[in-house]
Amino acid sequence: MKARKSSQKSVHRSAQNQAPTPAHASLQYPASATHALVAWSGVACLLLAVTALNFWPPVHQIERLALIVMAATALGVFVPDLLWQRVQRRTLIAPNSGSWSRSTTKLAGLAGSVGFVALLYWLFPEYGAQGFYSHYWAAIRIVLPAWAVLSLPYIFWIDRRLSEPRDALWQMGRLVTLQWQDVSLRVVGQHLLGWLVKGFYLPLMFTYFCNDLDKLLHYDLTRLNGLQGYFDWAYFFLYFIDVALVSMTYLMSLKLTDTQIRSTEPSAFGWLAALVCYEPFWSLIGGQYIAYDTGRGWGSWFGGMPWLYALWGSLILLLVVVYVWSTIAFGGRFSNLTHRGIITNGPYRYSKHPAYLAKNLSWWLLAMPFMAGVSLGQTVRSCLLLGMLNGIYYLRAKTEERHLSLDPVYRQYAQWVEQHGVLRGLDRVPLIGAIARWRPTFEAYRSPASFISGEGGGEA
Repeated sequence: MKARKSSQKSVHRSAQNQAPTPAHASLQYPASATHALVAWSGVACLLLAVTALNFWPPVHQIERLALIVMAATALGVFVPDLLWQRVQRRTLIAPNSGSWSRSTTKLAGLAGSVGFVALLYWLFPEYGAQGFYSHYWAAIRIVLPAWAVLSLPYIFWIDRRLSEPRDALWQMGRLVTLQWQDVSLRVVGQHLLGWLVKGFYLPLMFTYFCNDLDKLLHYDLTRLNGLQGYFDWAYFFLYFIDVALVSMTYLMSLKLTDTQIRSTEPSAFGWLAALVCYEPFWSLIGGQYIAYDTGRGWGSWFGGMPWLYALWGSLILLLVVVYVWSTIAFGGRFSNLTHRGIITNGPYRYSKHPAYLAKNLSWWLLAMPFMAGVSLGQTVRSCLLLGMLNGIYYLRAKTEERHLSLDPVYRQYAQWVEQHGVLRGLDRVPLIGAIARWRPTFEAYRSPASFISGEGGGEA
């Protein structure tokens, strides 16, 4: 997801009801929530940490090594964010007297939020401690004690510096301590949805990260002996950077760093479009309903033509670079299904959905061998199935636009991209333009803009 924050005048209006900006009007390009140099600083620290661990690993448990890399990445992002960009000034004000009573209520809210996720982990067998997520559980046993010790001092320190300290975390605390006055169920519901996003994606991404880090640290360099060897390594390494970054961002959601969740996708349709793309749901959807792959590797298509192999592989890697660049641009703010600050730099200067476009185009290049050597019927079937997968990502993009368009900064950004982006000409193409402009609405909600009002800004 990519976006963040609302004006009081637009609280009761959805994006669809906003008057369009006249074509002759001059649109100001909105600043990004993260500076590009800050984002790349995180990548540099990530790579330095991995290099150091490759030669001098202080421990051997992969989850501990993963936490070291995540910590280095976080320092690379948040030190310049705090000391140079001063992002804390967006959320925090000069300290007041503070309130230990209010802070302990927030601590109860934090315990209730963690308990909510823990209950789901206990309920669903998918999250068994000895299964796929074993690295995650090992990391939790390391992180949780330190988190428990630091939580109350951190909450009190932040509480003293909030313009509106009675936030979603405070309301969650009031709920769990049975003090139901002034509690908004909508705000608490949004707060818990944010924790649900973290509870689903963090263990999945951290597990992928641990597996990829272990593979990277023990990579068989003898495989780098030809075009295929170099392609395979580059393809793997680019996706490693992606999962390493997002593992850190799902964990580091803090008001101190201005990376807190402003709002979470409120509709079941938006959640469905996102979750089907990830395990454990993708195994069913991809294996039983969208199995477009015929089993032929794209490299076998080129036989003894190394120049064509190199050209085709370079195009695939270029698209993956754009995809990973899109993740890097978020700095410490990446998260599916949530709003954590509008990102307008990097590839987002040219397209609202560069990651989705690059990933889906790369899948077509990877799967193109089904266009030759099989029957016409099989070719048409594979194309339709891959088109269905593209359609899922189209729905993800549109539900994200709907959610983020509650934010006037995103609306300004979207209008600018529609006038200056690399795909701006598509709006004038019949049918394609209509598909590009379409967006579902929030008709089922009375006041959707309240999802990003200041009252929902608790730690998540």
